[in-house]
Amino acid sequence: MITDILTLSQWLSPSFPVGAFAYSHGLETEIQAGRLNSASGLQDWLADILEHGAGRSDCILLRAAHACDDLETLAHVEATARAFAPGAERLRETQLQGAAFGETVAAIWTAAQPELSYPVALGRAARLCGIDPSLAAALYLQAFASNLVSVAVRLVPLGQTEGQRVLAALAPLCQTLAAASNGAGLDDLSSSAFMSDIAAMRHETLNHRIFRS
Repeated sequence: MITDILTLSQWLSPSFPVGAFAYSHGLETEIQAGRLNSASGLQDWLADILEHGAGRSDCILLRAAHACDDLETLAHVEATARAFAPGAERLRETQLQGAAFGETVAAIWTAAQPELSYPVALGRAARLCGIDPSLAAALYLQAFASNLVSVAVRLVPLGQTEGQRVLAALAPLCQTLAAASNGAGLDDLSSSAFMSDIAAMRHETLNHRIFRS
């Protein structure tokens, strides 16, 4: 178990070359518009994304990929993941991160896999390395939230301590959502984080952009 935690910590570290720092998941749009300018607002926004948006759906996709016994089934999960992306920027975000993740994992852990969307790639790698999907899902959600907290620290701006306080407050939710996704399948995919989706779609029209999404 400790080895699995260390492996996941490396995979989901900001230093792992997936380029997560380049993506804001639409957060840059909201911050520029002045609709998100506080730690409390950030915490509410991220909680909604985790519980009602990409967080929950990514957990389901990760578990579905982990459960795949063959590449044909994996291809179906991947096609579903791409179809479920709410917009072009979100699709590029998950595809580019997933491809970079898979390339590095294949080179170091010899866990060969095709180019996959990010949560699908993580789920597949976890299966090939014998890592528990519940653990992978919980740490994936924490890393996802951590990256967006980092975005807000730079853009709102928030203090480092405020950002870490938000991340700590979201930890129980990450654990709860990871556990709740156990037994869920592709038919359980849903999303109602519409403001986040719209923010991501509007991101490409910003006059000045730091992030790619």
